[in-house]
Amino acid sequence: MINVMRKNQRILWIVIAFLAIPFVFYFQNDILTTEGSQNQVGELYGRPVSNVEFQRNARLFSLAQQLGMFTLMQDLVAGAQTQEEAYVEFTFNRLILREQAERLGIRPAPQEVANVVRELRPFRGDKGFDPAKYNEFTQTTLPAMGFAEGDIEELATDQLAFARLKEIVSSGVQVAEAESRENYQRSYGKLNVAVVRLTNDQVAKDAPITDEEITKYFEANKETLKSDDKRKVSFVTLGLNEEEKKLEPKQRVEVLQKLADRTTELSQALLEPGANFQQVATKFELPVQTTGDFTKTAPDPLLAANPQVSAAAFRLTQQEPTSDVVQAGDAFYILHLAGIDPARPLTLEEARPKIVETLRTQKQREMLTARATEITNKIREAMTGGTPVEAAAQQAGVAVENVPPFALADPPTPKPAPDQPPAPPETPDLQSIKGAVAELAPGEISAFTPTQNGGLIAVLEKREQPDPAGYEASKAMFAQRFLRSKREIAFYEWLRERREEAGVKTAEPDQQATVG
Repeated sequence: MINVMRKNQRILWIVIAFLAIPFVFYFQNDILTTEGSQNQVGELYGRPVSNVEFQRNARLFSLAQQLGMFTLMQDLVAGAQTQEEAYVEFTFNRLILREQAERLGIRPAPQEVANVVRELRPFRGDKGFDPAKYNEFTQTTLPAMGFAEGDIEELATDQLAFARLKEIVSSGVQVAEAESRENYQRSYGKLNVAVVRLTNDQVAKDAPITDEEITKYFEANKETLKSDDKRKVSFVTLGLNEEEKKLEPKQRVEVLQKLADRTTELSQALLEPGANFQQVATKFELPVQTTGDFTKTAPDPLLAANPQVSAAAFRLTQQEPTSDVVQAGDAFYILHLAGIDPARPLTLEEARPKIVETLRTQKQREMLTARATEITNKIREAMTGGTPVEAAAQQAGVAVENVPPFALADPPTPKPAPDQPPAPPETPDLQSIKGAVAELAPGEISAFTPTQNGGLIAVLEKREQPDPAGYEASKAMFAQRFLRSKREIAFYEWLRERREEAGVKTAEPDQQATVG
């Protein structure tokens, strides 16, 4: 597709160059798979989504990240709260949007794709597109990720196609002047809020757990109460020594390439029928290290510094006991399964600590919610009779914290001068407070909002209007931003409907496979 950029190249198993942008997400965590098949992660349009297809999309996620395609990533993973969710959302949303683009006949032209590639961040120099940077990326980073130039073009095609889909879906969304002004006032008006905080400690002593409750929970959940899966592995490592780590990037890559080639030879030797891990390692003059038993959440000290290596141990089976090459920084690992202690059902006594912790957390939340409801009703009743919020809270037996005035969306502020005092620390749980009062009218009290250490109740005392001159000065910019936000919402609602239409099915949390 991009013939002017493409050169014949041998796809080598090469390490990422020293200057390459590192991954933010490593493929070491668990990803959901559908029950009954370790080769399937879900279903859409009535067909299975294989683990191989999923893993390729997960690697494309990291490639998009390396290429700086953040708008594409945001469109596909918006709402994901964890790394695992990001991989799953990227995979299924990408497959759905490709299907929708095909249905509408959206096919970007080769020259359009080439233009997108030329503008990608890693390929830009002082004078625009830099062929040298492009060649370096395609000859080092891409092969290390298992990709070629065509995969960059595939992502560029997606970016163009999805942008057109988004434009089509949201083209009818408009913003009236009155709506824009109202939202400006709501976003930038200062809010005066009083907060009542409740903590888990306040109810912990009142949350005893009885033997009867423990037994009842155990009987209802015994199928999911299992011990941790444990592994023990032997492994060899090929990596840079201290002197080689100090080399200049070009020389460093050359040394790493030699290590990669040697690791590949070792890996091929281990694939020979009847190959013995210890004997092959001895032949290659490599010392073998062996871990103790370890779990996914508590890796062995020999592997703890490299989560992706530890995770690879849990992909090993008795049928396939030797891993592929695993790269971690400047080193390459090959692992061999030395033992498995599979997960097993826990006895009541073994499960007791975990059950007690779970039940105590549930009770604390229930007691906090009940206590918050009681406090809320008392404060609301007192305020309805004209009692100020501080006095109303005192009558309810709680203290009030007056939060410094804030806006729901503070405008960006310039960087403070060196001689200026540092800004005061942000109010704890400020985002939760904003969410609690965003739709309240002055004098109203929020519902109980859980926080990490307990929860809070917020009272909106006053909503100050922003300076009208500020709106007039930034009206065009704000209206454009507000319109863009509404169109984003319209697109995500459309995508949600398309997901329902596709019949997306993903995994149960206890059915897991690992990205590798």
